[in-house]
Amino acid sequence: MAEKNYRSSTGVDEFFYGVIGDGVTAESIERVKFLQNITVEMSQEIVRAYGDNKTAEMAVSSGDTTVSSQFHKIPIEDKATLLGLEKDEGVTAIGSSDNPPYVAVVFAKTFEDGSREYVGLPKGLFTRPNIEGQTKEDGVEFSSEEIEAQFMDRKVEGFSEDKSVLFAYDEKGETTNRDAIFQKVFGKPYPAENGGGDGA
Repeated sequence: MAEKNYRSSTGVDEFFYGVIGDGVTAESIERVKFLQNITVEMSQEIVRAYGDNKTAEMAVSSGDTTVSSQFHKIPIEDKATLLGLEKDEGVTAIGSSDNPPYVAVVFAKTFEDGSREYVGLPKGLFTRPNIEGQTKEDGVEFSSEEIEAQFMDRKVEGFSEDKSVLFAYDEKGETTNRDAIFQKVFGKPYPAENGGGDGA
């Protein structure tokens, strides 16, 4: 039996998203640099049925898949795309009728040995973040931006049931599983240049 890997991740990198709408193929794949931290919550609870003063049966009830992410800064172009915002003459606006598009997301957890674990989220919606600012004091202090999303199950090629989260792991220098998860989540290959684009 192969040796199991018990290394813990020490960083995050390569946050990519693509607008998929009601389909399974992204219009393009875009990168948002300088991801600082990200949390994927996949809630579940045990539901019990009782009889004869004891548990008769148990089942697992799955809840929402919620993602909270923090970036050094989210460029205005990416915010406009993720949140479905209108732009006019260099001005971007938020309103109560904004309609964010369905998007897919992939990001990487990095390890000290150079290996990477990719996490794919096939279909979800982002919600608008708070706007915050702070006065400059004696020293320089950088701000950060947080944004949240919720993801749902979607048909993913190769799986018999719809899925909401996918994982892929590559050893240092390998990209086979990275390429596979990009194809499954975005319907497109990993971008040739790590800066984004459609990778075509």
